Amino acid sequence: MGLVKRITRSRKVQEALGLMVARYLELVRRTNRFVMEPADAYERIGPMMPVIAAMWHGQHFMIHFAKRPQDRAASLVSRSGDGEFNAIALRHLGIRAIRGSGARGRDVRKKGGVSAMRGMLRALAQGEMVVMTADIPKVARVCGDGIVILAQISGRPIVPVAVVTSRRRDFDSWDKASIGLPFGRGAMVLGDPIHVARDADAATIEAARQTVERELDRVHERAYALIGSRDPGGKAASRSVGPVERLSP
Repeated sequence: MGLVKRITRSRKVQEALGLMVARYLELVRRTNRFVMEPADAYERIGPMMPVIAAMWHGQHFMIHFAKRPQDRAASLVSRSGDGEFNAIALRHLGIRAIRGSGARGRDVRKKGGVSAMRGMLRALAQGEMVVMTADIPKVARVCGDGIVILAQISGRPIVPVAVVTSRRRDFDSWDKASIGLPFGRGAMVLGDPIHVARDADAATIEAARQTVERELDRVHERAYALIGSRDPGGKAASRSVGPVERLSP
C-alpha cells in the first residue's frame, strides 16, 4: 500500500475528511434552491414510513437531501476503505451506516451481504428508513434483486429517489458519480412506491426488479429535466460527456 493510501486510510484522517465532506454537503443543501416533485411527496410517503429509499450508485453524495429532519435513517455502505470514509460522513449527517454490499459472484459472507441484510431488516423493524443503491457494484444502473428481496421480506415499500443540482461535478467513474456545487438550483424527485408481496414468486420478483429499474431511470430523467439539464449517466446520454464536467445554473 502506498504512502498516500496509508495516510488516507488512517482513522484520524478519515474522521477529518468525513467531517469536511459532511459540512460541504450541508453548504450545498443550504445554498441551492430545491424543488420537489411531486409537491406533496412527503404527505404521500410519510404515512408509509419506514420505507426503502432506492438510488443509483453515484448518487450517494446527494440522496440524504431528500430526508426529512424527523426521519431516522440508515444507509447500506460497503466494507471497503472508501466505505469507511462514507460511513463517517453519513454519521455527521445524522445517518447510521450498515456495513456490507452485494457479492456479484464473490463470497457473500466476505462482502457482508448476509449480515447487511439482517441489519437492514432490523433497521426497518425499528422504524428506520433504509437507503441503498439498487444496482450492484460495477454494473451501473442495472437493478439487482437485493433491494427487491429486502422489500419482500420486510413488507416495506421501495421509493425510488433522485436528487440533482444544476451546478455540479460529474465524474468519469463506472457509476457516473455526481456531487453538487453551491449556489445553484436543485430538484428532488420521488417515484411511486413499489410494493413486493411476501409470497411473491420468481417471476413477480423479476417484474418488481424491472419496475424499480425503470422508475429510477424515470425519476433521474425527470430531475435533470427540472433543472434544464441532461442525465450524464442515463442510458440515453451521449458518450461525448467529458471526464469532469461543470454545469452552470
